[in-house]
Amino acid sequence: MSDSRTMTGGCACGKVRFAAHIENDEAYLCHCRMCQRATGSISIAFKNLRKSAVEWQTAPDWFESSPIARRPYCAACGTSLGFEYPDSENMDLTVAAFDDPSPFRPTMHFGIEAAHRGWINTEGLPEYKVTDNPKTVERWEKAVGKVPE
Repeated sequence: MSDSRTMTGGCACGKVRFAAHIENDEAYLCHCRMCQRATGSISIAFKNLRKSAVEWQTAPDWFESSPIARRPYCAACGTSLGFEYPDSENMDLTVAAFDDPSPFRPTMHFGIEAAHRGWINTEGLPEYKVTDNPKTVERWEKAVGKVPE
């Protein structure tokens, strides 16, 4: 899908919410060390868009992650929500923070000098659903009565 539309998203606990005007489904993976450290992940999937296209329905907290950049996040649950250069008209939102991230597709890699090559192509590795792990299912059923979708 590549038509203009508004998409919503937010953090894990629901405290921080946003609506974003999306022009296309292009996204990218950042592998730089700053993003690795800030997210605790090997890479992060970002959707780049104009800051004016993002409406924070509930304001995030901001972390000055370097002398040139800052990141929106939720102080209540710790969810990383994006990245921005304060002097730019654009910013990134994390793809996973969208309520439905499925339309987005990666179109490039950034910060490739810090990429962990073994994690880029994972095609062919064994795949398991949450429901394939009886202990995890048991924990969810005990806590909330069912496994979340």
